[in-house]
Amino acid sequence: MTTPRTLVVRPVTTADIPDWLTVLKSVFLRTTDPLGADAQPEALAERMEPIDPARTLGAFDDTAPRPCVATFRSFPQQLTAVGGTAVPADAITAVGVLPTHRRRGLLSRMMAHDLAAAKERGDVVATLVPTEYPIYGRFGFGPATHTAEWTVEVPRSGLDPRWSAPEDGGRIDLVDGADVRKLGPGLHDRLRAAQPGAVDRSDLWWRAATGLVRFGRPWTEPFHATCHSASGELEGLVTYTCDDEWGGGTQPQVTVQVSRLIATTPAAERALWHHLCSIDWVTRVRSGHRAPDDLLPHLLPDPRAARLTTLADRLWVRILDVVRALEARTYEGEGTLVLEVVDDGGLAGGRYRLEAGADGAHCAETTEDPDLTLAVGDLAPLWLGDESAARLAALGRVRERREGAARMADALLRTSRRPWCPDIF
Repeated sequence: MTTPRTLVVRPVTTADIPDWLTVLKSVFLRTTDPLGADAQPEALAERMEPIDPARTLGAFDDTAPRPCVATFRSFPQQLTAVGGTAVPADAITAVGVLPTHRRRGLLSRMMAHDLAAAKERGDVVATLVPTEYPIYGRFGFGPATHTAEWTVEVPRSGLDPRWSAPEDGGRIDLVDGADVRKLGPGLHDRLRAAQPGAVDRSDLWWRAATGLVRFGRPWTEPFHATCHSASGELEGLVTYTCDDEWGGGTQPQVTVQVSRLIATTPAAERALWHHLCSIDWVTRVRSGHRAPDDLLPHLLPDPRAARLTTLADRLWVRILDVVRALEARTYEGEGTLVLEVVDDGGLAGGRYRLEAGADGAHCAETTEDPDLTLAVGDLAPLWLGDESAARLAALGRVRERREGAARMADALLRTSRRPWCPDIF
């Protein structure tokens, strides 16, 4: 006789963490145990540092050998809206259900618990970076930013391989992890203030990015380089690794893999890419995750030397407060739009009148007839400016209730440059 299973979703306790981490290892197919049974106290402390038990959920099966069978975690985040205002976000990560416990509503229960708490806290949006596309739309998330990766064939790029410094008097310097921890946070804060879709980085993020915190994983020390303007201002930072590939005839064929490159000016961006393409022995540069409209290909004399290898959705956003979200951003023009937002989750649905102009925006609930009807998941990419209402209408995902409303929405909501999230979390 099979014992009936009782599946409970609840916040974890400190005692639950080892089993919770073991489940996380299993669902993300990691081959090393992040926290074995014989782990030292300092290892446990390192693994616990990013985990707030009150915002860390587990599903528990009282009949299983290890009771924890699903994981879910969130943490506070700041997301940059169009125009530079940062809104409070509920960042969701570490989501997984063991294959032995699928199709039992565990993710739905954990998600409902977390989003309700985020709404109660006053978060404007929730965010996540999904590993699979079809999962999160049913919870009201929509793909709000995209990412691209290029592979640059250096010999055909047209760049001078003997280049060593920017022509405008700026300078490139190789630095170490300590320098990155000192200089990086301020530079990134300047970038995200001007980049819709960017998120903040904690002190823990910078320590993990420079190997001070490793969470039980192997570490390879990367290279770092900074770019300063002629006046001495820090304007760019890149982190990268190199392989050790040699071809026939003992010719080096080294590939640079960029981990992160941030720049606050086009000049610094150009200089850092030129630096990477001028390193001795390097024949190929992989760009890492970049904005879908990144300047990189056109910074090369021969843009065809940069081959697009990835173009995909990146940051998914779930609107929790329509009024605050629409009032937080700026708009390209002036106009009034009535949106009917359909939200099966019951968190942000309703009819909203948006009045937008150069001096800001005002949004409030209304009983007026709508101009557009759309799901909350389709509002997210419109809100960050990465999607066209007319395009969504053609796809049948936005219903135009007044002729010309989709074009007017595009005139208000679209941005001159596409949003981009440099980070995975």
